[in-house]
Amino acid sequence: MTARRYVQATVAVAALGTVWCVAYLGFGIGAEVVAYIFVPISTALATAAVHGLIRRENPAARRFWRAAFYSLSSITVGYTWMAVDMFAHADEVRTRSMTPPAAAFAVLGFLIAIWALARVPVVVAAGGIERWRMVLDRVIAFLGCSAALWYLGLAPMLSAREPWSRQAMVLVGLALIVAVGAATKVSYIAGGPVDRVAIRFIAAAGGVPAGVDAVLAVQYGYLATVPAQAIVMPLAPVLITLGVAAQSRVDHGPPREPARVGVLLPYLALILVDVPLIAVAFGAPLRWPVRVVLIAAVVVTALVMVRQYLAYRENARLLRNKRVQEERLQYEVSHDGLTGLANRALFRERLATVLESGSPASVLLIDLDDFKAVNDLLGHGVGDRLLVSVARLLQAEVGDRGLPARVGGDEFAVVLTEAGAGAIELAERLVAALSHPISEHRLLVQASIGIAVSGPEVTLDSILRDADVAMYEAKQQGKAGFVRYVDGMGEPVLAHMQLGGELRRALDNDEFRVVYQPIVRLDGRRVIGVEALVRWHHPTRGVVGPGEFIPAAERTGLIVPLGRLVLRETCRQAAAWLAEFGPDALKEAGLNVSARQLHDPDFVDDVSAVLAESGLPCERLVLEVTESAVLRGQQVSRALYALDSMGIRLALDDFGTGESSLSLLRAFPAAIVKLDKSFVDGIEIDDGQPAAADARKAVARAVIQLAHALGLDTVAEGIESPEQVAALRELGYTLGQGFHLAEPMSADEISRLLAAQQDQDRFPVRGKAVP
Repeated sequence: MTARRYVQATVAVAALGTVWCVAYLGFGIGAEVVAYIFVPISTALATAAVHGLIRRENPAARRFWRAAFYSLSSITVGYTWMAVDMFAHADEVRTRSMTPPAAAFAVLGFLIAIWALARVPVVVAAGGIERWRMVLDRVIAFLGCSAALWYLGLAPMLSAREPWSRQAMVLVGLALIVAVGAATKVSYIAGGPVDRVAIRFIAAAGGVPAGVDAVLAVQYGYLATVPAQAIVMPLAPVLITLGVAAQSRVDHGPPREPARVGVLLPYLALILVDVPLIAVAFGAPLRWPVRVVLIAAVVVTALVMVRQYLAYRENARLLRNKRVQEERLQYEVSHDGLTGLANRALFRERLATVLESGSPASVLLIDLDDFKAVNDLLGHGVGDRLLVSVARLLQAEVGDRGLPARVGGDEFAVVLTEAGAGAIELAERLVAALSHPISEHRLLVQASIGIAVSGPEVTLDSILRDADVAMYEAKQQGKAGFVRYVDGMGEPVLAHMQLGGELRRALDNDEFRVVYQPIVRLDGRRVIGVEALVRWHHPTRGVVGPGEFIPAAERTGLIVPLGRLVLRETCRQAAAWLAEFGPDALKEAGLNVSARQLHDPDFVDDVSAVLAESGLPCERLVLEVTESAVLRGQQVSRALYALDSMGIRLALDDFGTGESSLSLLRAFPAAIVKLDKSFVDGIEIDDGQPAAADARKAVARAVIQLAHALGLDTVAEGIESPEQVAALRELGYTLGQGFHLAEPMSADEISRLLAAQQDQDRFPVRGKAVP
C-alpha cells in the first residue's frame, strides 16, 4: 500500500468520525462509546504507513522513522486499550478516565517521539562559538514557545470548570512538547535524510490536535470528549501520513534546495514569551501558571543576553579576521609572491607619489645577466632561490633609503628619494656585492643596471623608459656594470628595437636570401663545398649585411626561425645539386649555427626533419659552430653530440680566437677546423726578416699540425690574394675560402660553376682551371 493510499485511508477515517459526531450530537444517533474507535483505527493506519516507509529509507533517515514506528505502535496500543475498556464499561463512558496501563502506553509513545525528534540531524556549526550560538537559539525557541503554549493551552485546562483527567492533560502536554520540539528542529534542518516538510507535518500532528483539545476542554468540559475523540484526535494520524508521503516524494523526486535555517524562530519565541507579560500588564491575575511563565521569560531573557554576548565576541572575531584578510590581500596585491619585494604596481604607485611631490627621485633598473642559463642548467627551483637571495641583498643595500621591487622574471628595480649621486653609489655597491657568490648554492650572478634621475618635466613613463634604455646600454657595454641615462642615449637603442621589429616583418615577407661562398682546393681551384650565408633584401635600404642584423636576431631570439629557414634552403639546394651534377660534384654544404639555436630543445629534431624532407645525406651537411657557442652549457653539448651521432660533420669556426681552443679539440666532436681570417691576414708578407715572417705564420702552422695529429680537416678563411694561397699551401693547407677564390654567389651562379667544372672534367684543357 502506497503512502498516498494511507493518506486517503486516514482521511476517510477522520471524515467518518466527523459524520458520526455530527449525527450523534445533532440527532442523537448512536452511542457515545463509538467515539473511541476512530483514534486507534487511524493511528494503526499511520503506523502501517511508517512501517512501509522504513524499508525504503537510507540508514540515517531509517533511525528516525523506526523510532516513529515504535512511538505510533505504543500510542495505538494505548488508545486501543482505552477503546476496549470504554466498550466494556459503556454505561460509565461519560465519567470514566483512561486506565493507567493505557495511559502508560500512550505516554511511552509520546516519549519515544520526543526522543526520535531529538536525534534528527541538524545543521552543525563550524566553530565552538557558533555551535553554542545554535544551542542557545534552540533552547530560547523551545522555552519561549513552550511558555506560550503552557499559558494559552495547559494552564487554562487546569483551572477549567470541568477539568479533564490527569492522564488526558499529561498526554495533551506531551503532544504540545512534540509540536514545539518538531517546530524547533525543523527550523535548523537545512537538508538531510529527514525531510523538512515531513518534520513540519509531525509538528502539526502534535500541536494542532492538542491545541484544539485544550480549547474544547476549557470551553465545553466533559462534553468536548466526543468531538475530541471522533474529529480532532484522528487529525494527528492524517498529518503523520502526510509526512510519510512528503518523505517518499523527496526520496524519489529531485532534491530540494537547502533552505535558510534558524533565522525567525528565536525571534518568534521572544514575542510569544512576552504575551503573558502583556496580559499581566493589562490586569490579568498573577496566579501560579503565570508565575511559571514569568520564570520562563526571565530564563529566556538571560539566555538572550548570553547569546548576544557570544554574538558580540563572534562579530569581533570576524572583524579581526576580516581586517587580517584585507591586510593580507592588500599585501599580496602589492608584493611579489616569491621574493616578498614590492611588485610592479606598488613600485609605480610609490614612484608616482614621489614625482608628484616634487622630491628628487632616482630609478635603478636591475636585470640579472644570463639568468636563463641558471634555470636551464640547474632548474627553476635553484633559480627561484637565487632570486630570493638577490631580493634580500637589495633589501640590505637599499635599507630605508628607498623601495626595492621585483618588476619582472629576473628584473628588479629601486626607487630612491635622492639625487643621482646616491643612485650611482648604490649601483656601485650592488655591482660589488654581486661579484661574490650568493644563495645557498653559492652561485655567481651579475647584473646590468640602468639609472635614470628625475628632471623638471619628467613623467612616470619617461623616467622608467630612460632607466630601461640605460640598462640596455649597460648590456651592450659588456654587462656586469651600470650606466646612467643621458640625453640622446635612447636613439641607437630605439634603432635596435626597430630593427628587431623589421626582422620579424622580413621573415613574414620572405625578404631573406641565401647565398653560397665556395670552398675550393688551393692547388687547382676545384670547388669541393659551399658555405651558406644569409642576406637581407630590405625593401627600402637594399641589401643589408649580416653584421648589422645578425646581432639583433640573436638578441630578439629571431635567429632560431631565421636559422631554420637557412637550414631548410641549404639542404634543399644541396640535394638538388647532387641530383643534377652527381655525388662527386659537391662534397659538403655548410652553414653557421648560433648558440641560441643550439639551446633550442627542438633543434636536433628540426635538423633531422629537414634532412629527411630534402633527401640530403647526413655526411654532406656541415654545421659550423664558434668556440664561444661550444662553451654555452650542457644543452649545447648534448645537441652537438647528438648531431655528431647522426653523421653530421661539425666544424669549429673562427678557430684560434677563443680562450679554450686546444681543450676544445679534445672534448668537442669536431671534424673540421676553420682557421680564422685574422691569422691569414699578413701571412704572405715577406719583409726580409725571417723571424717576423715565422711569427706571422706560427699560429697557422700550429693549427695545421694539430689538426693533422688529430685527424681533422682544415679550411683557411678570408683568403684575399694569390700570395696568401701560396703561403698557406706551403704550410700544408689544401682547402680555403675567401674573396680571392670566390665571392658569395647565388644558387644559379653556383650551378653554372659546377656545370663548368663538370665540363672541364669531361674535356680537360691543359693549364686552365675553374676560377
